[in-house]
Amino acid sequence: MTSRPDTASTFRALHQGPDLLLLPNAWDAGSARLFESLGAKAIATTSAGVAWALGHPDGNALPIDALVATVRAIASVIRVPLTVDAEAGYSDDPATAGENVARLLSEGAVGCNLEDGNGPPELLAAKIERVKQAGARLGVDVFVNARTDVYLRKLVPPERRVEETLSRAARYQQAGADGLFVAGITDAAGIQAITRGTSLPVNVLARQDLPAPAELQRLGVRRLSAGSAISEAIWGRASALASTFLREGHSPSLFEAAASYPSLNGLMTRK
Repeated sequence: MTSRPDTASTFRALHQGPDLLLLPNAWDAGSARLFESLGAKAIATTSAGVAWALGHPDGNALPIDALVATVRAIASVIRVPLTVDAEAGYSDDPATAGENVARLLSEGAVGCNLEDGNGPPELLAAKIERVKQAGARLGVDVFVNARTDVYLRKLVPPERRVEETLSRAARYQQAGADGLFVAGITDAAGIQAITRGTSLPVNVLARQDLPAPAELQRLGVRRLSAGSAISEAIWGRASALASTFLREGHSPSLFEAAASYPSLNGLMTRK
């Protein structure tokens, strides 16, 4: 097992400020290494990006062995803390979800996201308990970021979303959650109501209409995730380039805004 008590405590401290924790979510070892070199204080994965890079759809469809291998590869090339998007734990059984996350911790992760999706809050609470137990067993003070999809999936009417989110936050915190990820929220009033209503550090997801980082800090947000946005942008750019090349055999466009071969090769050279 790769035990990283130093990075676990470092990652936990990053949620306490003074700066907003910015996480440009990676999808493989190369993207993780790149983001670290650009100054990322921690590396988070995007479940969608990881799944797409391996030829799978997002949504708890990725084989756990494939995710474990990806986490192992990422942990081998970075020095900053690593937190993994474990979706819903890849099982409806809390014990199995706990063991799945234990495998990620054994490869070097010190944090994870766990989501409720359309499932009942008590199911995610049970999974959180199992993950915290697994971390204790492995000697990893795992930071569990409980993601609630109240906003993302529109689980309740708009006027009830703050109340429902805070209700779930309290349940997840009691189960051992260390952070609250409110994916899909963008309105300033709702964000502030949630940060004031829970003692958990609140994480939001990048959106075009999300308030600016300085405003998010003022509203009490502690963590901002890119989610799958960077991966989606890369896939879009790759699709456009490949489409043009296949249609026209056009070469100059392949080199527009491209990173140089020497710089990328040097970045990936093990020190």
